[in-house]
Amino acid sequence: MKTISAKIFLLLGITSLIILGCGSGDSKTSTVPENAIDPAVVENPATASGNKKGNIPAYHFTDTVHDFGKIMQGEKVSFAFRFTNSGTGDLVIRAAQGSCGCTVPEWPKEPVKPGEGGIINVTFNSEGKEGFQNKTITLIGNTIPNTYVISVLADVVKPE
Repeated sequence: MKTISAKIFLLLGITSLIILGCGSGDSKTSTVPENAIDPAVVENPATASGNKKGNIPAYHFTDTVHDFGKIMQGEKVSFAFRFTNSGTGDLVIRAAQGSCGCTVPEWPKEPVKPGEGGIINVTFNSEGKEGFQNKTITLIGNTIPNTYVISVLADVVKPE
C-alpha cells in the first residue's frame, strides 16, 4: 500500500511541476534584447499564392565579393558593401551573420525605402588565420529569397 501511495504522490508532484513550469508566458520577462528589430517590420508581403500588392524589396549590390589581397596575419581589414533597394517595398535586413567569428558585419537597422541605398560594413580579423580565406556574410531580410550572401577574400601571410 505504501508503494502505491508513494507512486501517486510522485506522479502528482511531477504533474504539478510541469503545469507550473509551463506558465503563462508573461511578456514582461521576455528574453528579446531591447535593440532587437521588431518582427512586425520584417513582414514579407509575398505568399505562395502570389503577391497582390507587388511590394517586394530586392537587393542590388555594386559588388558582392571583395578581395583584400595579401594581408599580414593579425591584421583587421574592413570593406563597405554598397547596395540599393531595387524592389518596390521597404527592405528590412533582420540579421547578418558571418561564416565565422572573425567576420563581423554591421548593417542598417532601419527599413531602406525603394530606390534608396545602404551599406553593409564587414570587418575581417585575420588573427590566427593563414593562407587563402573565403568568408561569407549571409543577410536575412524580407526579400525573395529571404537570404542573400556576400563574401570577402584574403590571402593571409604569416609574418616571418
